[in-house]
Amino acid sequence: MVEIERKFKVSDTSFKKLARSTTKMVQGFLNTDPERTVRVRLHNDQGLITIKGKTFAKGTSRREWEFQISAGQAKELLEICEPGLIKKTRYQVPVGKHIFEVDEFEGDNLGLIIAEIELREEQETFEVPSWLGEEVTGQKQYYNSQLSSNPYSKWKK
Repeated sequence: MVEIERKFKVSDTSFKKLARSTTKMVQGFLNTDPERTVRVRLHNDQGLITIKGKTFAKGTSRREWEFQISAGQAKELLEICEPGLIKKTRYQVPVGKHIFEVDEFEGDNLGLIIAEIELREEQETFEVPSWLGEEVTGQKQYYNSQLSSNPYSKWKK
């Protein structure tokens, strides 16, 4: 499976009133090697383990596999993750024919809000909402795996 996604900073919080759902999440990484990351996520008493391959040249695509696990398994795995758990609230925001997943980070990443959109093909067009800011697709410092070890509070401008 190949994930095609683009990432953007968010310029204001007006997206919140458009959100169709919100979810609190905690996630950690068992492996943050750029060749393969292994993420554990817990939200709504549901656990997920996700394996992501190396990002392809343009930065928009990479292989991804995701498996549901129990909340108990996720909690146990979070205990052995690399240091730097990520806590965030995810907003599902419909815009045109797409859904933006907007993550508002907490803790050491407080102040960072990132919107992601998954596409069917790299050149697919989409409606750009007014709250969407600078594109950061392919900028590794905005990957969750990097935010866990080098949080936004250490390098924000």
